[in-house]
Amino acid sequence: MTIFAGCAMPLYAFSLFLPSIINELGYTATHANLLTVPIYVLACIVTCIVGFLGDRRGQRGYLNIMFFSLGAAGYIILIASRSAPLSYFATFLAACGIYPVIPNSIAWFSNNTEGAYKRGVTLAMVIGFGNLNGAVSSNVYRASDRPWYSLGHGMVLMYIGLGMISSIICLFFLDRENKKRDRGERDETIGDVIVTGNEKNGRFATLADAKTEKGDRWSGYRYTL
Repeated sequence: MTIFAGCAMPLYAFSLFLPSIINELGYTATHANLLTVPIYVLACIVTCIVGFLGDRRGQRGYLNIMFFSLGAAGYIILIASRSAPLSYFATFLAACGIYPVIPNSIAWFSNNTEGAYKRGVTLAMVIGFGNLNGAVSSNVYRASDRPWYSLGHGMVLMYIGLGMISSIICLFFLDRENKKRDRGERDETIGDVIVTGNEKNGRFATLADAKTEKGDRWSGYRYTL
C-alpha cells in the first residue's frame, strides 16, 4: 500500500503547482494552459512505453524503482531551483516519473495476487489507501509558499522516497521467495503414495487442488519482479 501511496499523493499534487511555474514564465490564461499540454503528452507517451515494457519483460518492480528515481530527480530540481525555465524543465521529469508508476504499480499488485476475489479486495484496499493520501497534497501546497512551494515539493519527495524504498523491499522479498520455490522449499505433498514435498506445506490429492486452494502461495507460482 505504501508503494501506491508513494505515487498517488504526488499525482494529486502535480496539478496544484504547475500553473504557478508557468505564470512565472510570464504566460497567463490560454497560453499558460497550452504550456501544460507538452508535459502531459510526454507523460502519456512514457506511460504507454512503461506499460509495454512491463508486459513484455515482466519486471514491474525494477520499472517502479527506475521511474520513482526519475520523479525524485525532478522534485529535487524543483526544490533547489529559483529559475522558472529550469523548474518548467523539472516538471517534465516529475511527470514522467509519477504518471507511469500508477498503472505499473496496479499491474504489479494484480500480477502477484492469484484468485479473483483476493485480487479484487487487494486492489480495492491498495487504491483506496493510496487515494486517501491525495488529501495531504491540498494541505501542503499553501498559497503563502507560492511560487516555489518548498514545503509541498518536500512532502512529495518524501512520498516518492517512501514508494521507492517500499518497491525495493517488496522486490527483495519477492525475489527471495521465488528462489525458495525454485529450490523446492515450498513444495507441497501431492497424493499419498510418493512423498515429493514437505508436509508442512500441505498435502493435496492432485496438483490442481494445490493450485486452487493455495493460489499465489502454491509452490509452482512465481511472483512478478
